[in-house]
Order: sequence, then C-alpha cells, then structure tokens
Amino acid sequence: MLKISSHRVGIAQGSLVLFSDFQDGGIMWTGEGPREMRRTVQFREPFRMPPAVQVSLSMWDIDQKHNGRMDISTDAVTEDGFVIVFRTWGDSRVARVRADWMAIGGVGHEDDWEVY
Repeated sequence: MLKISSHRVGIAQGSLVLFSDFQDGGIMWTGEGPREMRRTVQFREPFRMPPAVQVSLSMWDIDQKHNGRMDISTDAVTEDGFVIVFRTWGDSRVARVRADWMAIGGVGHEDDWEVY
C-alpha cells in the first residue's frame, strides 16, 4: 500500500501514442515472436516519492487475421516519471497503440519546510 505522508496529493495523467507501426512497417506490425516497446513519461512536476501509476490501453488497432496478444505495464517509476512497457508475442500484428496513464502521490508545496 502506498501511504502518502502529506496532506497534499497530486494527480498527474496523460495519453500517449506508443507506436503506429502500420504506417512505416515497424516491428510490431511486421514481426513475429516476442516484441517490446518502451516509452518514457516525464511528469510536469515531481512527486515527493514515487507515485502509484496505473496504465491502460485506450486504443488498440490489430490485424483481425491473427491472435491479439498484449501486455502493458509500468517500469522504473520515480518521482520524476516512469516507463510504459508494451509487449506482444507469437503471430500478433499490432498496427498502433495508445495508452492512458494516471499517477497519484504526495506532492510538495512552496510553504513546506525541509529540516536537515
């Protein structure tokens, strides 16, 4: 459980097209077997500690003749950002993907005191 030791909670959110491989013959559209795409997201403002991040598919365009397989997750979550990881495998042909994300965590304020 993420326990936020602040009365100030920040919520950052966004949407990002991870790839559009059908346009240029990219590996997600033309390849077979294990494939992975990573995209870095930077928060506009940092959190006080790594936030809880949720990522989901908001658009998935696939070839109807092949099995649709996918895995979407986060990696390397820090106060400043995180990485979206999209994976597919087998004969899946993925034309394009858009992911939506939300980060929730404690944030600082200009009136906060730092005691060293």
